[in-house]
Amino acid sequence: MYLVLLVTILLILLMQYIRRIYSYWQREGVDEEPATFPFGSMLKLLKKQRGFGLILSDIYERHNSKIVGLYVMHKPVLLVRDPHLARQIMTSDFASFHDRGMYVDEEHDPLSANLFNLQGASWRNLRQKLTPSFSSGKIKGMFDTIDDVGDRLVQHLQGIVDKAPNESIEMKAILTTFAVDIIGSVIFGLDIDSFTDPKNEFRAISDSLLSEIGILLRIHNLATIIFPPLAKLMNRMGFENKVLGKLRDIMKRTVEFREKNNVVRKDLLQLLIRLRNTGKIGDDDDKVWDVETAREELKAMSIDKITAQGFLFYIAGSETTAATSAFTLYELSMYPELLKEARDELDAVMERHQLKRGDKFTYEAVQDLKFLDMCIMETIRKYPGLPFLNRECTQDFLVPDLNYTIKRGTGILISLFGLHRDAKYFPNPEDYGPHRFDADNMNYNQTAYMPFGEGPRHCIAIRMGKVNAKVAVAKVLLNFDLVHAPRKEVKFRFDPAPVLLPEGGLHVRLVKRA
Repeated sequence: MYLVLLVTILLILLMQYIRRIYSYWQREGVDEEPATFPFGSMLKLLKKQRGFGLILSDIYERHNSKIVGLYVMHKPVLLVRDPHLARQIMTSDFASFHDRGMYVDEEHDPLSANLFNLQGASWRNLRQKLTPSFSSGKIKGMFDTIDDVGDRLVQHLQGIVDKAPNESIEMKAILTTFAVDIIGSVIFGLDIDSFTDPKNEFRAISDSLLSEIGILLRIHNLATIIFPPLAKLMNRMGFENKVLGKLRDIMKRTVEFREKNNVVRKDLLQLLIRLRNTGKIGDDDDKVWDVETAREELKAMSIDKITAQGFLFYIAGSETTAATSAFTLYELSMYPELLKEARDELDAVMERHQLKRGDKFTYEAVQDLKFLDMCIMETIRKYPGLPFLNRECTQDFLVPDLNYTIKRGTGILISLFGLHRDAKYFPNPEDYGPHRFDADNMNYNQTAYMPFGEGPRHCIAIRMGKVNAKVAVAKVLLNFDLVHAPRKEVKFRFDPAPVLLPEGGLHVRLVKRA
């Protein structure tokens, strides 16, 4: 009798607690997305029906208010639908939203201490030190390596076309190999060619990032976003990401070899070694590649910290480069007039820079491809590399025109996929229209366009990402004709990773240019 009564009371209290959790936004007077215990507004994510970025886009479309309250599992989070408020949060009022609210534990888990996760002063200090790595001069210094990988891409595609001239090619997978090789070469300092040796050590490790995901790693990855204390507890109890450990071993081996043998390569790893040994990278694009060493106790960065940055650039760079270049080729194959304009510009730039088809590209020639640049801008408008942005409120913030105060600790989400495909801001958003970015046209709302984020925490590697994607597209257009394909909108498949993955891939038919 008493046991039944006790259980009943506990159930009632539990129901009241759950009801209180999922009525937070209602009590705050904020437009609310319905929630389901224990998944909050993320039921389709847990059912593997819809990716996180697309769920946010769906919520964006279902509401009209500037802010919408939703629940990521048990956690109340605010979706900002208004582009002006979104920019305000990331720029002028950055002081109230300077962190992302992600898991990071610098002392006990230095591999988590990457630029994306770091908070406050630690983030600001590292950001200042890393920013010179991505100047135009530094990227120009690394350009030969990027161009070499582009040449291997062309050779690989020529082999495929020779064997099966009438079959379409899944470009996303091939351009992923292109992107991974650039990352392996430029960031991890390796001499690899995954087109001819797809089982090399670095490619095997990178493939295992997707294939070797056990239940503990899934829980840890999810916790880093929605419940950082759990991720921290798991690490304190001995959990370790084995793939990250393998990347650390590669990084350690390469750094030690370079320091011992005074080896210098013009790549990002060389700049990280310089930062490790001297505490800064410097702005001099000529002298920055000089070897400078220091005693171990004087080194400013650990191998773990360097690996953390390398891993971040790998995750952020490989998927976005592959997706952007593949989506661009896919869209151009469906718009013959845009394809002709891109090819005509490419031929004119090659002639202007006195380059022939078999010659190496130059950094200056790639920068001269202005229409291709607009194509890249339109691609990342329609298919943003990361379909949402996230911040955390770090001090109470009054939204003036709403007379609502966002409480400290509240997570902030911005649906780029929703904003970038909203007809209010981008006329005919389903169309592929690079000319919307033409200076004489500009028929879009510039405030709503933010594929790389905005403000102090915008993507640090914008220049390199654009150069990598432009090189891939330009190499393909210079050596192949894209066979015209009928219009077909991309459908996206479910994936736990917060990116847009095309269902069935991105297929394009290529014919060698005469």
